[in-house]
Parts: sequence; C-alpha cells; structure tokens
Amino acid sequence: MMPSKTLSLWWIVLALAGLTGCSASSSHLAYVSLPVSNAVDAFRVNNDSGKFTVIVGSPFLAGNSPGPVIVSPSKEFLYVANRTEDTISLFKIDSNIGSLTEVTPRTGTGFSPNSMVMDGGGKFLFVANQVSSSISVYSINSGSGALTEVTGSPFSTQPSPVGLAVTSSGSFLYVVNSNLKLVFGYAVGSDGTLQPVPGARFAVGAGAFAIAVDPGDKFVYVANAADDTVSILSIASAGDLTPVAGSPFDTGTAPIAIAVSPSGQYLYIANHTSNNITAYSIDSDTGVPTAVAGSPFSASSTPVSLVADPNGKFLYVLSQGSAVIATLSVTSSTGVLATGTQSASAASIPVSMSVTK
Repeated sequence: MMPSKTLSLWWIVLALAGLTGCSASSSHLAYVSLPVSNAVDAFRVNNDSGKFTVIVGSPFLAGNSPGPVIVSPSKEFLYVANRTEDTISLFKIDSNIGSLTEVTPRTGTGFSPNSMVMDGGGKFLFVANQVSSSISVYSINSGSGALTEVTGSPFSTQPSPVGLAVTSSGSFLYVVNSNLKLVFGYAVGSDGTLQPVPGARFAVGAGAFAIAVDPGDKFVYVANAADDTVSILSIASAGDLTPVAGSPFDTGTAPIAIAVSPSGQYLYIANHTSNNITAYSIDSDTGVPTAVAGSPFSASSTPVSLVADPNGKFLYVLSQGSAVIATLSVTSSTGVLATGTQSASAASIPVSMSVTK
C-alpha cells in the first residue's frame, strides 16, 4: 500500500492557485475517506474538465478507519462513518473554500458501520451496522447538522448488512446482505422509524453486495458479486419490489459497485475481477437494460467504488490498493465512457467518495 502523504508547502501553493483560478460557480467539491490515514481528503473539481485541486488543509482528521462519506443536500455538512470506532463524525463545510471543521462529540452507532445513506431532503441519515446486524436511523438538524437517534433505533435486520439504498423521497429503505440472495425493504415513517414493506424480502442473485435506487424512485439495482449478474427490480407504490423482465442480467466478473447517472438513464457496474465497467441504458418505463455501445469499458485494476458526478459529465472510480481517483468522462447522449479524462491522487488509499452539485 502507498504511504500517506504529508501536506507540504508545495501542496498549499498549488491549492491556493487552484482556488484563485476557479470560482465556486465553475467548480464543486469532492470528499474521500482515507482509512489508513484516519482522515478525509478534500478537493475542488472543475465542472468542465473534471480536474481535481487539493483544498487547503487537506487531509482532515476523522475517526478510526473512516468509511462511508455523505455530503448533505445543503452542502453545509459532511458525515463520515468511522468503522472501527463505531461513530459518525460531523464536519462543517466552509462555504468559501470547502475546508472541514469537525463538530464534536462524535455520534455513536452500532458495531462496524459500513454503509450509510441519506434521503434527498436531508431529513434522515441511515447507517448499516455490519457486526451488530442493525440499522441506525438519525434525524438531522437542518441548522446545525446535529444527529439525533430516532425512537426505536437501532432497528434489527438480517445478519451482516453490507449495503443500503434509500429512495430520494425518503419513503423506502432497501438493504442487502452478502450471504443472502435477498433485498429487504422498509417503509420509512415521518419520524424515521422503519417498518417492513409488504412482502418484506425479495429475491436477487448470489452474493448481493451493492445496491442503488434510480433518481426517479422507479427501480432498485443490485450487484450480485457471486454470480456475475445485476438484478433490476421495479418499486411499487407500497415499496414492494418486482423483478423486471429478464432480471438478473449478465455483467462482468465479480460486480461490486453501482452508480446511476443523475438522469436515471444510465447504469454503471464496476466489475472487480474483470477490471472493467459495464454500462447500460435503462428503459424508463420497463427498466430493461440495453448495453451501451462499447461496453464494457476498461477501468483501473480491481475497481471497488463508483460515483456518478451530479452534473452528469463524469464517473469517478476508486480502486483497491490505489490512491488514485480516476475520472471518466460521460457522453450524455449515449452513456459512453472515455477513460483517462483526469486523475487525482489522494493522501492515501480512499474507500468512499461524496460529491456536491
């Protein structure tokens, strides 16, 4: 593994130069968690080129082994789940330069928080606790960003949850467990409490590892790492799920991560063992996928995470054992990916990433 970088004078000069030449309106922010460094790296990303510029003061100290990171819809707060500390760090984001200031004390979770999602309105934060087989739910204070655990939290779920997805409306939460061929669905109450949806559990492929919901709250996508497929299920009004025609669909070897384009038109799957990305266009009515021309697209070795940029122009790739963040450009009319657009180096190996609009 690559050693951690220390912030030198050269990096400070570079960051300042990037800020003076890049206004807030022409760029946005990206944050990546660095478990080896117990920190979070911060970048400003050019809207047009995808170029990353390190923000002054980065990396910022977090808890032990930070994993999932989420920026609030307001872009005022960053939440980081510290996996071996069983806590969540809350950071205030400087609105001018994007630097971070942690607000203490940290909030406790269940054992080994390894997946975290937030509804589109920034009302609730949901955390999957892998070792304690539970889901912690927190209400979010819109003014301070502070977290308050809702009544009944943590909620018990099936053993070893590894992935969460919430509809943008915040009405439904879905959970996958890597040792089960199932998705579990929960209705989210107005107070954040969880209740199983009708049917409660829905069949998918083997080794269900990653899960996502499209922006229109119409479909759920599940990467089945053990049988090299992706399951696509439609969401009914009560939150129950039905496989679309032909699901599950073949993809690359050991699909491990999912990203959906902001439009919901394209679906991208990172294939860990075949070192590539499968791309599909999605029929907005039926959910049936069609492979994008040229798919699969080459990726860096052993990709483990994909993030679709909110502006729809880029797809970011994190890879196992690499400190490099790869940026692929997206052709909005076709969904085609172009490799080698840009890349950036984090202070150490990143495992999770969140990007502002």
